[in-house]
Amino acid sequence: MNAVVDPPSQADLKTLGCTHMRLRQLVRHVTHHYDFEMAKVGLKTTQYSLLSHVLQLGPVRPTELARAMQFGASTLTRNLKPLINAGWVELSAGADARSRSVTITEAGRVKRGEARHHWKAAQQSLNRLLGAERVLALHALIDESIELLADGDVGQPDR
Repeated sequence: MNAVVDPPSQADLKTLGCTHMRLRQLVRHVTHHYDFEMAKVGLKTTQYSLLSHVLQLGPVRPTELARAMQFGASTLTRNLKPLINAGWVELSAGADARSRSVTITEAGRVKRGEARHHWKAAQQSLNRLLGAERVLALHALIDESIELLADGDVGQPDR
């Protein structure tokens, strides 16, 4: 015999606590998991993501890179600086005098290739810890939630 379950009420939602806080806790755990692997090659997760985006999109204007990564301009600048200092990306003149271009260097390609193995290891480890069914469900829920929130947003915050 199947029990009929009532849909959650507003009172049920109040007992769950703050969604923002719970999501931040999850993000911190997942970030820590990936950061542990990336530290083995001297990168942070944001640096690996930047290298990957520049490799895929580059040469790319900073505004296009920021848009693709959903970063604000100042966040992008702050995160690019260590990569430029390490010689993994270059910021050079763009197509005209007012534009700039971000390009991955050969050393950046090598670093990103080295890190890719560790990124995959972090993902496989996370998949094992959570289980394939839960990871697939989580991705589906995230995608659906992003779509619903994007449709309902009055304005996107500057990241």
